[in-house]
Amino acid sequence: MIAIDTNVVVRFLVRDDKKQSAAVYRRLKQAERDRERLFIPLLVILETIWVLESAYDRSRGEILEAIEDMRRMSVFEFEKDEVAERFLSDGRKCRADLADLLIARSSQSCGCETGITFDKAAAKLPFFSLLK
Repeated sequence: MIAIDTNVVVRFLVRDDKKQSAAVYRRLKQAERDRERLFIPLLVILETIWVLESAYDRSRGEILEAIEDMRRMSVFEFEKDEVAERFLSDGRKCRADLADLLIARSSQSCGCETGITFDKAAAKLPFFSLLK
């Protein structure tokens, strides 16, 4: 299996560079033809959230929808897909920062009961507690 990096995902979603976007689409079509799955690590989802929010000013809804659409594509395989599924569901229900929410869900899937943070907003999530 081949993993894809954040910049490939961003080119796919944003299409802001014609040459690179075309390369991504060719590669996805090839994977589709070959019934190949391309791996998306949770860290790539996290970076994609940050890039779409900060560099492209995408809304929360647009980001969640983009990730949901990618999960439906047979060519992609997400690391810990159950984490991505829970993150997307929770992302629609609560107003917590998407990156913080993904960190919490990923940590829980690895057996963590809680997390500590200096981020007061993140500490509003049941998973986190404020480090004083």
